[in-house]
Amino acid sequence: MEDHTAAGTGARPAPALRRYVDSYVGFDLRGLPAGVHCGPPGRALTTVISLADPLEVAAGVDDGSPVTRFGSVAGGLMCRSVAIHHDGRQQGVQVALTPLGARAVYGVPAAELAHRLVPLDELLGALAVELSDRLRSATTWAARFAVLDELLLRAVGRGGHEHRVRPEVAEAWRRLVAARGGVQVGALAAELGWSRRYLGERFRGELGLSPKTFARVLRFAHAHELAAAEGPLPWGEVAAVSGYADQAHLVRDWREFTGRSPRAWRRGEVLLGAG
Repeated sequence: MEDHTAAGTGARPAPALRRYVDSYVGFDLRGLPAGVHCGPPGRALTTVISLADPLEVAAGVDDGSPVTRFGSVAGGLMCRSVAIHHDGRQQGVQVALTPLGARAVYGVPAAELAHRLVPLDELLGALAVELSDRLRSATTWAARFAVLDELLLRAVGRGGHEHRVRPEVAEAWRRLVAARGGVQVGALAAELGWSRRYLGERFRGELGLSPKTFARVLRFAHAHELAAAEGPLPWGEVAAVSGYADQAHLVRDWREFTGRSPRAWRRGEVLLGAG
């Protein structure tokens, strides 16, 4: 029998990056059954740099979306899971970028990347190539995270990018994230001094999702976190804790965001419990 091993670690970025980058996660998974991992939608823009073979990724799960190979891939905010095909091994680094940080790091608003997967070098150019090469050359997670700090700080400092996001949009994003989506959008707009329609237009123009859709993604992400934890709660409790009216509403969103029922997702997700 093959040994099943999973090694990984996370880190916070350098203080000067924390406005733009949520976290780093390094992963090294080996000896697991081959399968398809559902990369769920969430509050961050996710970038993955492979330290081994290219990633095989599709922009949807079980829906016929074509599989594309990436050495490193950047994704925007999504309304459905991406499918990561693997042979039981994965090694790489994942960077979670805040939507408000897209302008600073990539030079474009998050809206330009919404629902898309693009090669990282399309956004960072030669810096992406250097990043991949140096991450592969480093021999410890600490050294890799230091490389990320150095090169992402360089990306932010290259100049020519307008980092500023409308303060009302930034505040709406912060409030939605803090409440895990449990905010009435109309009330939020009124508190910001905007109409609901105007907030929706400005928010979508910056992030690529409407406030209501982003709130649904945040609520689902909370449920997914609970369901993926070691010793997960029963589905009814997952629904209640994450703010769903009932389990039926959770099932509806789960199918929409993953392409699978909750139980089918749990049966098919071979990386669950790998850590």
